[in-house]
Amino acid sequence: MKKVLLSFMLMVTCCLFASVAFANDKLFLSGDITLEEANKVIDAAKAKAQEQGTLMNIAVVDAGGNLKAFARMDGAFLGSIDISVKKAKTARYFNMSTTDLGAAAQPGQPLFGIEATNDGLAIFGGGELILDTDGVIIGAVGVSGSSVENDVAVSKAGASVLSKRASKKKN
Repeated sequence: MKKVLLSFMLMVTCCLFASVAFANDKLFLSGDITLEEANKVIDAAKAKAQEQGTLMNIAVVDAGGNLKAFARMDGAFLGSIDISVKKAKTARYFNMSTTDLGAAAQPGQPLFGIEATNDGLAIFGGGELILDTDGVIIGAVGVSGSSVENDVAVSKAGASVLSKRASKKKN
């Protein structure tokens, strides 16, 4: 009897999942970055890195802080892979750039020690939020591989590409 009930429950669950999946041609949450958009962010960040003559790891997370796209430029530091992902997640988790969070996390500041939470955060520049045309956060980009100043420039170039495209369409 238990096996029959379990089989029935499994069948119902599968049918429910299938009906949701087939009811929507694509399962996509509005307010989330698409893969196409994430790749545009990476392309813009890579172009800025090449302009600077730097080699970067570039991570893009979705609105939920999950890795959506990643690129490691040939020769970029292996140790910067994890840092770039953490910068992107940190920016998204706290809805601010890692530069701003880092300033609030210094000794004597209100968020001192926050980097030890959430399985480790990156609280120095190179993580930026990605906004849609309405200013809604749809993800974040994290960049690592050079100086903090270069990381910030590359992450800002990546994060701004979608808003630049949107403003060009409006004009």
